[in-house]
Amino acid sequence: MIKQNVQFLPHEEHVFIVISQNRILKEIEQTGLLQQSWQQLTFLHEYRDEVVEVGNFDDKRVFVVDMGNEQPGIEKYETASLRSMLLQLPTHWFEIVSRAWQTALFLRTHRFCGQCGSRMQNVGWELAVHCDTCQHRCYPRISPCIIVAIRKGNQILLAQGKNHTGGMFSTLAGFVESGETLEQAVHREVYEEVSVKVKNLQYFSSQPWPFPHSLMCGFLAEYDSGEIAVDGDEIVEAHWFDFDDLPKIPPVFSIAGQLIQATLKGTSS
Repeated sequence: MIKQNVQFLPHEEHVFIVISQNRILKEIEQTGLLQQSWQQLTFLHEYRDEVVEVGNFDDKRVFVVDMGNEQPGIEKYETASLRSMLLQLPTHWFEIVSRAWQTALFLRTHRFCGQCGSRMQNVGWELAVHCDTCQHRCYPRISPCIIVAIRKGNQILLAQGKNHTGGMFSTLAGFVESGETLEQAVHREVYEEVSVKVKNLQYFSSQPWPFPHSLMCGFLAEYDSGEIAVDGDEIVEAHWFDFDDLPKIPPVFSIAGQLIQATLKGTSS
């Protein structure tokens, strides 16, 4: 459970996910997250009201601290992007880091009431903010997305989006629209992006995705009909790739990587 208004036990070591200028703070000589006691992290004490407990991991309490645009100004620390940190950390850290990032983003973007403009107050017993003026209450936004791996014989359809870097190809994905089922979203997104129709949809699994606050709902599908024609907007290139001749693909900590591996093995979750 996510908790605000937390209390620290003296000299007990915790995990701190510290966000500074939309990046994660780390020690220069270390690859992981900060694991120290609150008393040791004196530069964070002025952000005491920004600390939120986001869970437990490896028998340690985990806290997120949002420093906003500030930096600690201490030589032993540097910042790293969220993506690079997730690549450095063991895969089992993905969920807790994602939760921390999305929690900080929610609190940062809901300081004022969207209904009357008054200052919002943190709700101590749940992750929410409340307006005492008009009684409007907000909870974290979660945006459902579909992501799908499409198989045709011993080939898989992979695409390169306009934001993909380093020549990476991945599965197709997109946001679910209002009034739409997940299955309808799969068919629509695939056809809009590459002009292909699919069949035999099979649910695979889901994954929280902190870019910025998505819930990825994964599917496996089979090719039905159509020739690949990219939309030229979100997708700039797409091809059928042989299983034994794949381009650069996402790592397996991501649901895209898991969908690709499941397709290659011909298995479901």
